[in-house]
Amino acid sequence: MRILKVNILFISAIRYMKRLTIRFAGRLLLIQAFLFFSITVFSQDTLLNKHGLWVIRSVDVYKKTIATDPSKKMVSINSKIPNAILDLKYAGTDNFMHERLYPVIHTTYLRQAALNALDSVQSELRAKHLCIKIWDAYRPYSVTEKMWEPVKDDRYAADPKFGSGHNRGIAVDLTIVNLTTGKELDMGTGFDNFSDTAHHDFKFLSENILQNRTMLRTVMEKYGFKALETEWWHYYLPDTKKYELLDLGFDKL
Repeated sequence: MRILKVNILFISAIRYMKRLTIRFAGRLLLIQAFLFFSITVFSQDTLLNKHGLWVIRSVDVYKKTIATDPSKKMVSINSKIPNAILDLKYAGTDNFMHERLYPVIHTTYLRQAALNALDSVQSELRAKHLCIKIWDAYRPYSVTEKMWEPVKDDRYAADPKFGSGHNRGIAVDLTIVNLTTGKELDMGTGFDNFSDTAHHDFKFLSENILQNRTMLRTVMEKYGFKALETEWWHYYLPDTKKYELLDLGFDKL
């Protein structure tokens, strides 16, 4: 009788251990599946592209970068500089591509550090009854790839082999507006003029135009931006490698 009780207890213990093993195995499979999915998603977004560049396409990966450095946060220009004038050329068809490259948007974005600097530019200009007018700021990397194809001249379009300051959220295309007249200051050319006339060192222009370009460059450089020598309207923060290339939709920022 005693032996029988022991056998029954032994069998019960074995059955209980089997049930535990099955439950543990099931949970282990779930954990393994979760880890596999997470690693797969992360690795897909950290793989280098065909040019050897890391381009962030995942919102989660982007959020991890700003968790370690808040200055990398992409911030709406409207939220920081509500009195800036926006004429976002690539959200319409009035651009050199003659097509809409962005969705319909009513604001654009810059990294926190770039936006803080631009806010200082705006404050100084407003004191002179002037205002910034922005044509472009953040640009998804995939749009840069598309824009390169018809141009393929890195004086006027960013080569996808290197990416753009726009893709990093630290470049802005802009001009100055006179608040009294409501008109743009004469800079000699319009936006995206791919000719020598748009270069900073082109001097065959009126004194008024040269002064206007100098005014824009002086105030932008005062607050840390650097000029692109072949486009009078393009300025960027110089520490480009600090900021990752992004290919995120505007609705994800």
